[in-house]
Amino acid sequence: MGQAFMWAGLASLIFLQSVSTYKLVCYYTNWSQYRPQGGRFVPEAIDANLCTHIIYAFANVSNDQVNHAEWNDDSTYETLNHLKTINPHLKILLSVGGFTAGSKPFSKMAASPVRRSNFVNSVVRYLQENHFDGFDLDWVSPEERDKNRLVYLVKDLSIQFKREAVKKKNEKLILSVAVQAGKEKLNKGYDVRAISEYADFINFLTYDFHGSWDGVTGHGSPLYKGKDDLGSSSYYNVDYSVKYLKTKGAPAEKIMMGIPTFGRTFTLASQQTGVGAAISGAGTPGPFTQEAGILSYYEICQFNNGAKKERIEEQAVPYSYKGTQWVGYEDVTSVQAKVQYMKENNLGGIVIWAIDLDDFSGSACHQGNYPLTGAVKEELNKRAEAQNEYIKI
Repeated sequence: MGQAFMWAGLASLIFLQSVSTYKLVCYYTNWSQYRPQGGRFVPEAIDANLCTHIIYAFANVSNDQVNHAEWNDDSTYETLNHLKTINPHLKILLSVGGFTAGSKPFSKMAASPVRRSNFVNSVVRYLQENHFDGFDLDWVSPEERDKNRLVYLVKDLSIQFKREAVKKKNEKLILSVAVQAGKEKLNKGYDVRAISEYADFINFLTYDFHGSWDGVTGHGSPLYKGKDDLGSSSYYNVDYSVKYLKTKGAPAEKIMMGIPTFGRTFTLASQQTGVGAAISGAGTPGPFTQEAGILSYYEICQFNNGAKKERIEEQAVPYSYKGTQWVGYEDVTSVQAKVQYMKENNLGGIVIWAIDLDDFSGSACHQGNYPLTGAVKEELNKRAEAQNEYIKI
């Protein structure tokens, strides 16, 4: 009896240690502060106990130096650091790059050892001055010529972060790298094995598989292949992308699987309303995000009043349509399925883009504050609760 209790306790300890390795990484965008009232998001709205890591997107890069992107970055950084007094385990990272920046700030800089060194030193100095715990490199759409340049940059950052930790006798700065999903993009711009060697983890952006650029409706982040997906179309889903990233050399525990809190929208061109229906273009801009082809989750909840809601069963995701407007998105059920998939594949955690696109105030969806991100966190915790119950038996 005593030995059985001891083994149960040991199993519980090992299990809880493994659970603690799950990360819930949440991007927060600095332009969300400029949305109209009701969608405007400020750092004071962040729940310090929701995510394990907050990534502030984005700082500016010019002349190989990292610097402020917004007029109020100093106060924003102060507020973000205050979150760590509420949750001492929370890590705050700074990101540079993103879709707007593209490759421009990085390609030529990363090709030159001197310019890389200047950039890396600037990163370290900026992180230390502003009390960040780490750095996220979000080099979007690297070209074939950039594949090795990206590796050199990640390697130099990793080496310098380790040197600084020894020099300052501090905890090492965290290094994450954002990697786009899609077989073609992975083959073209990323040496995944080399990046994985030097990065602490990879933020794998498993969304934007479909959008108005396709000319037909499709979900932006389907979990699995659709029944009509043939040829290269069979690559455009989370399941294929995660497995392919592993074959390219990414250790499972370093992969943070992406879940979007936004939906991709379309304007229908006919009476057809299913997946693959013809469209005339991107969906109408939302009242808060004000960008054609995209709606935040809180805007989707408002859209769903009076809309017809459907599920793509084989892809484990929902969509809705009303009039000429069509949106594929995530809901609580779909994110629960994705977290379960992440666990079954022994990945390191989930990355959210972005907490400011979730229903952060709870006023639109009436599912509580941060319903999607909260559902991810709850699903991550379920395994520990289930194990505790098992041990009691």
